[in-house]
Amino acid sequence: MADSNSASWTENMSGRERVRHVVELLDEPTSVQEIADRADVSRATADDELQRLQSDDWVTETTVDGTKAYDLNPVRMLFDEVTDLIEAHSRDELESQLTELTEEQEELATEYGVSSLDEFRNQLANEEFAAAELRERRNVITTWEAINTELGLVKHALHLYDDVAELSSPRTDSPSTFA
Repeated sequence: MADSNSASWTENMSGRERVRHVVELLDEPTSVQEIADRADVSRATADDELQRLQSDDWVTETTVDGTKAYDLNPVRMLFDEVTDLIEAHSRDELESQLTELTEEQEELATEYGVSSLDEFRNQLANEEFAAAELRERRNVITTWEAINTELGLVKHALHLYDDVAELSSPRTDSPSTFA
């Protein structure tokens, strides 16, 4: 945290809350000490909270350069993102997103005369391009990858939509009894 925000950071959030906030922003495995430093807490507080988060499946423990480190649990992140999509959108909205994303993907394929991202990447490796064209194509790859990620999430959400909606809805009927 920046020094100017240090006071509000430490006054408005507990140490454990700050550790959780730092963990939510991780983009790679990070050592306990670095997490503690970013959260402005002791190493012991960070380690304790990280172990609790691991037991709750929010993070996974790993080793970086021989030092204990933690990273966000990718499975948990996937399920959270899919659940968020389902909670925020109707089935019709998700189907519309699927259509729009597929159209974006098809437009890229048509514009560059390829049928897939792999074919586009092969062009990059097999043909000679000027630096400006290479930069543009790297941007296209990043865009294409983002579309693929969103497509995957929307497809997962559609597959799980009924199950999640049913399990998330409050139960108003009487509990079933076993005979």
